[in-house]
Amino acid sequence: MPTVSVGRDRLFAALGRTYMESDSFLISGRDKAQEEFEDLCFKFGIELDDVTTEKAIIRKEKHLEEVEPSEDEEVIYKIEVPANRYDLLCLEGLSQALRIFAGLDPIPTYTVANISKESMLKMHVKPETSQIRPYVVCAVLRGVTFDEARYNSFIDLQDRLHQNICRRRTLVAIGTHDLDTIEGPFTYEVLSPKDIKFTPLKQTRNFSADELMEFYKKDLKLKKTVLSLPPIINGAHSAITLETKNVFIECTATDLTKANIVLNTMVTMFSMYCERKFEVEPVEVTYTDGRSYVSPDLSLYQMEVPLSYITKLIGVSLPAHEVSYSFDDQFPS
Repeated sequence: MPTVSVGRDRLFAALGRTYMESDSFLISGRDKAQEEFEDLCFKFGIELDDVTTEKAIIRKEKHLEEVEPSEDEEVIYKIEVPANRYDLLCLEGLSQALRIFAGLDPIPTYTVANISKESMLKMHVKPETSQIRPYVVCAVLRGVTFDEARYNSFIDLQDRLHQNICRRRTLVAIGTHDLDTIEGPFTYEVLSPKDIKFTPLKQTRNFSADELMEFYKKDLKLKKTVLSLPPIINGAHSAITLETKNVFIECTATDLTKANIVLNTMVTMFSMYCERKFEVEPVEVTYTDGRSYVSPDLSLYQMEVPLSYITKLIGVSLPAHEVSYSFDDQFPS
C-alpha cells in the first residue's frame, strides 16, 4: 500500500486537534494525541506506519548514523493508505476524509463553473497524437491561494499520482501551469524531436527534444510557448509559484478513464483553496474530426450493489437496514 508522509502538526491543525506544550515532541513514545489518531486511523481503515522527522528520513536515505532528534525538527507521520484511494495521497484529502468520517464536516459539493462554451478555454488535439498518447483532459483552478505548505503539497500530490495510478507517467502525465503566463487556445500535437525547442522546468537554456532526452538520462526523475513535453517534463515558462493565482491543469494519457481520475483528484483536492471554494473551471477539448468533450466531469453517480456482495466482502451477515446508510441521518438539514 502507498505510504503518505505528512507533517504531524499541520495534519492535527487540519483535524482540529491541538497539542499541549508537554507532548509537542514525542517520537520514541506514544502520547495521548497520537493514540487517539491511531484509533481514528484504525476505524477509518488506514494505519500510522511510522513517526519520524524530515532530517531522520534524509539521514536514512544517505545511510548516515542516526542521532537523537532535536525539538526544532518537524515530526512526520508516515501513513499507509489503500492503493485505490488516490484522494488520500495528500494532506488535504487525508484530513478532509478523516473529518468527514469523524462527523466534523459534510461531504463537499464540487461544482463545475457554469460558463458558456464560447467562454471556455480550448484544447485542440491534432490527429497525430492518436498513435502515441491519444487523450487529454484539462481544467482550471481560479483564484487559488498558495502558501509554502499548500504549494509543496500540490507538487507532492502530482509526484505521488505519477508514481501510483499514472505508472510513472506511462499511462498519464500531469502538467500544471500558471495560466497568467500563457494564453489559449492550446494545442496538443506531435512534432519531430528536432522541431521541439523549449526551456524545461528548473533549467535556464533551450533544449531540442533529442537533446532533452539525452540530458534527462542522467536525471532520476526525469516564439511559441511549449507548456510541456509529456511524459517527460513541463516547461519553465509557465511554472507555478507561490504567487500563482490561476492554475491550468492538463493530463495527457493512453487511458482516458485514468486521465479523468487523475484530473478529478487534482482539482477536488485543491479547489478548497480557490476563491470560489470547491468550484472548478471547465475546458473544452476538441478534435479535428468534430468530436469534443468538456472536462472535468464532477457529476455524481449511483451504483447498485447486491446485499449478498456486501455481506460476503465484510464476512458478516446483516439485514439491509443495518447495511444501508443515509448521510442525512448524520448531517440533518
